[in-house]
Amino acid sequence: MCKKIFSIAIFCGLLVGCFDEKGSDANATSEIRGEEEANLSSPPKVPSPITREHNTKVIVKLEVIEKKMEIAKGVEYTFWTFGGTVPGKFIRIKEGDLVEFHLQNHPSSKMPHNIDLHAVTGPGGGAVSSFTLPGHESVFSFKALNPGLFVYHCATAPVGMHIANGMYGLILVEPRGGLPKVDKEYYVMQGDFYTKGKFGKQGYQPFDMEKAIDERPTYVLFNGSSTSMTGDKALTANVGERIRLFVGNGGPNLVSSFHVIGEIFDNVHREGGKNIDHNVQTTLIPAGGATIVDFKVEAPGNLVMVDHSIFRAFNKGALALINVKGNEEKKIYSGKIEDNVYLPEGAAIQEVSEKEKVSTADNLEDQIRLGKNIFSQNCAACHQLDGKGIKGAFPPLANSDWLNENSRRAIEVVKNGLSGSLTVNGEVYDGVMPALGLSDEDIANVLTYVYNSWGNSRKVITPADVKSVPSQSSAGGGH
Repeated sequence: MCKKIFSIAIFCGLLVGCFDEKGSDANATSEIRGEEEANLSSPPKVPSPITREHNTKVIVKLEVIEKKMEIAKGVEYTFWTFGGTVPGKFIRIKEGDLVEFHLQNHPSSKMPHNIDLHAVTGPGGGAVSSFTLPGHESVFSFKALNPGLFVYHCATAPVGMHIANGMYGLILVEPRGGLPKVDKEYYVMQGDFYTKGKFGKQGYQPFDMEKAIDERPTYVLFNGSSTSMTGDKALTANVGERIRLFVGNGGPNLVSSFHVIGEIFDNVHREGGKNIDHNVQTTLIPAGGATIVDFKVEAPGNLVMVDHSIFRAFNKGALALINVKGNEEKKIYSGKIEDNVYLPEGAAIQEVSEKEKVSTADNLEDQIRLGKNIFSQNCAACHQLDGKGIKGAFPPLANSDWLNENSRRAIEVVKNGLSGSLTVNGEVYDGVMPALGLSDEDIANVLTYVYNSWGNSRKVITPADVKSVPSQSSAGGGH
């Protein structure tokens, strides 16, 4: 395997050779030397690449646990899990390995469960041999004949309900030569969830079979929660690193249009197999399918992972972050350079008073007037012209307890952006607000407008107030 990647061309050439046609005869007769217990990992972590050159007997022990966890901030749901997480533990083995699989159903479980691994050649992908009652363990074995990234899931009736409750994960069968070296690997898996309550409805929410049958998900999520990879739990990378994502789609119903805002995939293993596409913007992942993508990160800031069926991202939770740290490279991405008035040819030219031409506020009236213009251009699409926001998606600014409680915090959000959850007027909102690149004076004006509108505190924000709040880019390189 290569020790250093000299260029994308060389990297891609290596990838093409990684997932060769399976050699069924060779795999079936390959020598098995010794045994080891599989090193499983919880999302978003991935076990280390396999360094041994020989095949071995790999013992995989996976426990089924039914447990309550947060599906969103303040919302609990009963998940059925492989290993206590959604998705289940990541399994990494090598092409030609002999796998001895132990499925253990915890005594506290209320349901029998089994496992169907798409990497298995045999009846039910192992489901036939692994039907397991609570408090029991089933053992079966299989040979890893095909390299690739494969989904596993429960296949006990009703199959859709078991998958909808989070019973899925990924198993990587590394090719004999391994995968090209990268700097970081992460495990991401999408799923659609069906609760009795609406999106964001607080408290415990049970499963809704009617919604599931009608394919009307309440939530579409990465790694089982709307906050799984936001805020302090965002994935991390540094400028110049190559990142590999192992991405799956548990379904049970929806196809994923997987996209990372602000990046282009250098290489995509289509559906987790040997066919590789290059320079891909968005890749389809079918329910019960997977893909491997990699890319080099070249600019600092938040890269946003979404299902590009975009209402799922901003209204159902399919959104996660990769926080990239490092120095800015203006030749790659400049940020906003200018903000000019634009009047297209033939447009009506309005008479503008001398006062309206003023871009610097001399008094509170000026601040509110200028702030209103900034709000309508940058904020109204989400928070609405009347400041009432969009329920379940964008928090209200009108009569906002969150806003009026702490003006410095409000400045920090407009200046540096915000990811994660917050509670406004008793409602929980999860999402991402990017930094808008406004000047200190623009931020002061727009916040003064907001504070002096819709029943808020009538506070006045000055450019000096904004300047006193450090920008994240100057504090640490990137938002």
